[in-house]
Amino acid sequence: MSEQDQGHYEPEQVNDQYNAEQIQLLEGLEPVRRRPDMFIGGTDTKGLHHLVEEVIANSVDEALAGHCTHIDVILHADGSISGTDDGRGIPVDTHLGTGLPGVTLAMTRLHAGGKFGGGGYKVSGGLHGVGVSCVNALSVRLEVTIRRGGKVWREAYERGDVIEPLKVIGEASDTGTTVRFWPDPDIFPKTTFNYEHISLRLRELAYLNPTVHFSIEREGADQKDVYHYSGGIAAFVEYLNQNKDPLHKAIYFHRERDGIDIEVAMQYNEGYQENILSFANNIHTTEGGTHLSGFKSALTRVINDYARKSGALKEKEPNLTGDDTREGLTSVISVKLPNPAFESQTKIRLTNAEVDGLTNSIVQEGLKEFLEENPTTARRIVDKSSLAARAREAARKAMENVKRQSALDNGKLPGKLADCQETDPSRCELFIVEGDSAGGSAKQGRDRKYQAILPLRGKPLNVEKQRLERALDNLEIKSLITVLGTGIHGVSLPGQNGRNGSRNGAGHASENGNGNGNGAVAVAELPLDDDDDDGESNSLFDLNKLRYHRIIIMTDADKDGGHIRTLLLTFFFRYLRPLIEKGHLFIAQPPLYGIHVGKNIRYAFSEEKRDDLLKSLGRARYRIQRFKGLGEMNAEQLAETTMNMDSRTLASVTMDDAAAADRMFSVLMGDKVAPRKAVIEQYARSVRNLDV
Repeated sequence: MSEQDQGHYEPEQVNDQYNAEQIQLLEGLEPVRRRPDMFIGGTDTKGLHHLVEEVIANSVDEALAGHCTHIDVILHADGSISGTDDGRGIPVDTHLGTGLPGVTLAMTRLHAGGKFGGGGYKVSGGLHGVGVSCVNALSVRLEVTIRRGGKVWREAYERGDVIEPLKVIGEASDTGTTVRFWPDPDIFPKTTFNYEHISLRLRELAYLNPTVHFSIEREGADQKDVYHYSGGIAAFVEYLNQNKDPLHKAIYFHRERDGIDIEVAMQYNEGYQENILSFANNIHTTEGGTHLSGFKSALTRVINDYARKSGALKEKEPNLTGDDTREGLTSVISVKLPNPAFESQTKIRLTNAEVDGLTNSIVQEGLKEFLEENPTTARRIVDKSSLAARAREAARKAMENVKRQSALDNGKLPGKLADCQETDPSRCELFIVEGDSAGGSAKQGRDRKYQAILPLRGKPLNVEKQRLERALDNLEIKSLITVLGTGIHGVSLPGQNGRNGSRNGAGHASENGNGNGNGAVAVAELPLDDDDDDGESNSLFDLNKLRYHRIIIMTDADKDGGHIRTLLLTFFFRYLRPLIEKGHLFIAQPPLYGIHVGKNIRYAFSEEKRDDLLKSLGRARYRIQRFKGLGEMNAEQLAETTMNMDSRTLASVTMDDAAAADRMFSVLMGDKVAPRKAVIEQYARSVRNLDV
């Protein structure tokens, strides 16, 4: 028993009325509506877009089966979205077991589909038969239109139930399926689809399926994109490295063995970050799995063997580590297999054990062959890895100096940190603020029990342009890592004993980031590189030692504040990515305007809200105050608008698309000016609240 469990035990009171009448049987799609999180991962924006993923996935499965070459998505003006393909069309004939048309069965019953080994699909992303039926269950309306057998068929549903039975509505000269749905506002707080998010996914799919044309358009607007890449994943890697400095042309090899198709493309650049994307049956496995672990171990082994054979590594020199061989590597791994096993319905991790060995074997064969046939490129890769090894050793020595200094200081946390009183990390928040002025207001306005303040003195280092050992020399970066307590990419800093007490207690901050703070935040240990079996352990990064489960970047709403915020986001993305993936990072949303009416003040967080507020005042006398910095607000104002858990608004930092995030950080914070200028020009017209 834990400490909080000890003491007098009160037995649970038994309900004498509990009998078979209290046991509920949920029919049809009702389980999905009752517990949507179990099927789509949540009802936030990510869950909303998971519905789109499920519809597109069915069309892609048709492409994998060789029956589809065009997939088109339309964001309609009425808030609905549709996906159309030129596949075979969902079956409309009667299913003998149920007496229902095939399409009705697929759309209204869980675990009904053509992907259970009945010959409909050899390779598919969805083998649970719950995807499109979940979309139906969570839509206020869904329409499916089928072109098949020379006819056009249509059926419509409302929250999963058939409201317009299947009927013929016309003639067709081709085949295919269109699914159009309106997400249910009773399920999803926000039902607006993000064009850019869906567009990025379609671009990704176009690289993974070089024979298919994808398009997306916004109805009623001059916005349409078409994606088709005959170069496949090799072109994908080159696209990801477009704003970097590649060391060679993309390496590509493709093998099929034991019914499993494995493709690998890889290219090194002169940067210091690795960017490896893994896919299984076109599904982005964001947490990797057996295909990724097989790739990593093979890569490390082959490069070490070549380095030994070529004399780049001497007999007494240690092997290169996995981190060394992956520095500056961009790679895409795509496997297609008949019976994929995923960790959950949202398919974030592949678990098929046989894929590890197959990927390992194929990567060893393909990469060894390439290195032997391309000695110049091979030498560049080995030199790159060797330089990374020397830099890692320099970082280790730098850490030793930090530890020695910490020992002299008795392992104390940085003196500028104003810590909170609570010892349970799940109830604690850390505000990262710029400068002493904002730090002073934040310290006075905070809730001392739960909220800690870390003022920054000067701008953090741009880690996009520096190796790890250089980043560790930066005082602000070093202080931040020490305060957080997790370590960094296999490097552990002093003062990381964590807090005393429970690490999974009732959270004092809500999951949605909007303030009232009633949710619980559960945390599990997540090594940065748990797929690596090259003998190197990165377990020094320990998410369980995170001292604050909510980390909030709070900077001024001017260009300097924006720059500091971007520098910090770059640092978190490059070296503390699990904190983003597990939902621990947020951005404070301070008001831009204070509207003074007599002795009262009302706040506006945008120019639009300011104008609406002024209209509502009528002829009342008022004074507008523009907040250019947090220091311009007194402690009470800052607390009321930006820090109070019951009234503030926080923006949650998420990473729905790692490839897009990697590319954007490379553009914004990298050395090349032209791509950065192009991005600025592209988004200049959409900038709001610009402070010059």
